[in-house]
Amino acid sequence: MQPTALSGLPAGVGEALEAEGVADLYPPQEAAVEAGVLDGESLVAAVPTASGKTLIAELAMLSAIERGGKALYIVPLRALASEKKAEFERWEEHGVTVGVSTGNYDSDGEWLATRDVIVATSEKVDSLIRNGAPWIDDLTCVVSDEVHLVDDASRGPTLEVTLAKLRKVNSGLQTVALSATVGNADVIAEWLDAELVESEWRPIDLRVGVHFGNAIDFDDGSKREVPVDRGEEQTARLVADALDTEEDGQGGSSLVFVNSRRNAESSARKLADVTGPRLTGDERDRLRELAEEIRGVSDTDTSEDLAGAVESGSAFHHAGLAADHRSLIEDAFRDRLIKCVSATPTLAAGVNTPARRVVVRDWRRYDGEFGGMKPLDVLEVHQMCGRAGRPGLDPYGEAVLLASDADTKEELFDRYVWADAEPVRSKLAAEPALRTHVLATVASGFASTRGGLLEFLDNTLYATQTDDAGRLAAVTDSVLEYLAVNGFLERDREGGSESLSATGIGHTVSRLYLDPMSAATMIDGLRNACAAAEADEGAATGKYERSIADAADAAGAADDGEEPGFGTYSRVGGSDGGSGGTDAGDDDAAGDSGTDITPLGLYHLVSRTPDMYELYLKSGDRETYTEVCYERETEFLGDVPSEYEDVRFEDWLAALKTARLLEDWADEVDEDRIAERYGVGPGDIRGKVDTAEWLLRAAETLAADVDGVDGDAVLAVRRARKRVEYGVREQLLDLAGVRNVGRKRARRLYEAGVETRSDLRDAEKAVVLGALRGRERTAERILEHAGREDPSMDGIDADRSASAAATAGSGDGDDEGQASLGDFR
Repeated sequence: MQPTALSGLPAGVGEALEAEGVADLYPPQEAAVEAGVLDGESLVAAVPTASGKTLIAELAMLSAIERGGKALYIVPLRALASEKKAEFERWEEHGVTVGVSTGNYDSDGEWLATRDVIVATSEKVDSLIRNGAPWIDDLTCVVSDEVHLVDDASRGPTLEVTLAKLRKVNSGLQTVALSATVGNADVIAEWLDAELVESEWRPIDLRVGVHFGNAIDFDDGSKREVPVDRGEEQTARLVADALDTEEDGQGGSSLVFVNSRRNAESSARKLADVTGPRLTGDERDRLRELAEEIRGVSDTDTSEDLAGAVESGSAFHHAGLAADHRSLIEDAFRDRLIKCVSATPTLAAGVNTPARRVVVRDWRRYDGEFGGMKPLDVLEVHQMCGRAGRPGLDPYGEAVLLASDADTKEELFDRYVWADAEPVRSKLAAEPALRTHVLATVASGFASTRGGLLEFLDNTLYATQTDDAGRLAAVTDSVLEYLAVNGFLERDREGGSESLSATGIGHTVSRLYLDPMSAATMIDGLRNACAAAEADEGAATGKYERSIADAADAAGAADDGEEPGFGTYSRVGGSDGGSGGTDAGDDDAAGDSGTDITPLGLYHLVSRTPDMYELYLKSGDRETYTEVCYERETEFLGDVPSEYEDVRFEDWLAALKTARLLEDWADEVDEDRIAERYGVGPGDIRGKVDTAEWLLRAAETLAADVDGVDGDAVLAVRRARKRVEYGVREQLLDLAGVRNVGRKRARRLYEAGVETRSDLRDAEKAVVLGALRGRERTAERILEHAGREDPSMDGIDADRSASAAATAGSGDGDDEGQASLGDFR
């Protein structure tokens, strides 16, 4: 079936597809057309990776738009949202507008009403529904990419409930679900009232096998000799073999899947010895440039290690990398510049990074609940294997698992090569998942009675799959009780039915996209702090004030250039400019109030909510953070659990470790030092900071809305939020808020005597240029954003004394390679 033969698409689309090289539709695509995807029929396409699922989605969306409708494309990852937006933008020349929304959860995205195609994550779509985005009612087609992820315990329930809500709001909504081949695609189709297109067809032959001894045995009965020399690792030999086997004049790239970040980094370093000698001179030059870009993203050991591997054509990829790191690696790998990427399984989750050969080195990973190394699911391994074979670039794809003995080889064939993927199972009927979705369902008006709520939940995948309707009802009742006790819902049991309504704070929690347990934790912590402060009011000496001697000692330590560590703090009315301090004249300062809430106390409060993934306690951490816990016990917004309550106390300490990372960030500790101190990567730091900023913003809103929390507490939360947002001490908040400044440049400007936004407008340009190390374009942008009438640096020479003062004061003797969140705003 030729694209130009298709009807119901915008003018010129068929011809454009043929110009892209789509001479005929793939069999799964043709089956989708025959199933009515161009006529508005719902469809589940369960087909392998690289078999044309995206075009099926595009045909559905374009035909919906041609009929005057609007389309939504739901993705599981933010990175995938950007990738799909760029892909769909080629249809703009045919009159189709595209928008992407992955940002704040408390926005209604009203501007998206002008777009024909909207790309968003499932969490963002859920939040848009909660915030009443008006254009949701106009949707006529929704595409759910990677719909098999409803099986994921953490994110699956959101996708499941979101699809149920969209289908309820829009009668006749065309639902197109794209899935890997799973064990029960028919059940997903039944749930969505959709036609099923199921296929094993691939445009590129994929052979899956096991390497043992000196050969790979494939599932089609063929064998490939890949001898391994004494002392040589299987993975290195397989990567070398792929590179040395030229097709169309080029060797093949490899993806190596391992089970941990540390193993990914170690593998990349080792495989650099394989890829490096096989690079051309031009490739080496381009890779050196790429390595410098990578170093510019973050001044951490992780960034340096990645750059070092990349210079030799190898790389690693895991969640600890910054987003810019991952993007640079993915692009260079697709361009065949990087020859091998060692990755954790997250790379198999939809991002377009195919290779000629996939090596599944590790098929077990540590699972705490399991109590040891647990075999990966079949679906996960199949997703990894599906990355093999680039249409248009590779004549075939190969996926290889590794065995060290004959028994393991046989086990791998039985467990993965011959096995079908597991059936997808809903994870909705669990209290953590239902807390947020039950509240949102009531607050958004989808249900106003218990019976209506259960009727709505009857439209979920869980209801389709379960034979025990009573379990969901029982969990729902437990959740309703929790929400009522915490003041988020009101229940009226008069008459034969029970009516439900969200309270004012319940509506706020839903709009903020918080887990209600997170909201309850934050509200209780703030109320308790305010109540304690009120009880202490009138005392001759503030309960938490430092002594004069302590303050003098702290000032001396600061003058000596000591970095912040496991120290004490000042109350919110203090003026040390460090952790918890305020500057004289700061509009946000709470003054000498009775509310003793420190930044660490707030960071710990949000770190112990379900919405924050805490740092793990490693060997020796319990002793270290127990000591910190008792040293700073008065700062916590809540009672410290007993050491004999092992689980609760360890959770408390894990939250404290996370809070200390945030405190270090807000105290301007260098990113590389934070990464080393807490054993994390730059991506982890930014993830924690982003989450903390979101939760503190939510806490600020809640604090202003609930009884029992005073205005001083609201201001304390606001200051802590701003400090973690910009990564600076209080004295730099005004400067750091200027676009393009960030934490490093703010400190340099401050030490050169430019202390406020107002100073930037009036300061001598030579001083500003000196503080910014002679970077004229950077200085001009900053002055422009500060509101300076004439930001030009033409003819200005940098003030050397300002540069020296900035360097000495910031403690940063090298170039401004250390990135911060502020630098990326």
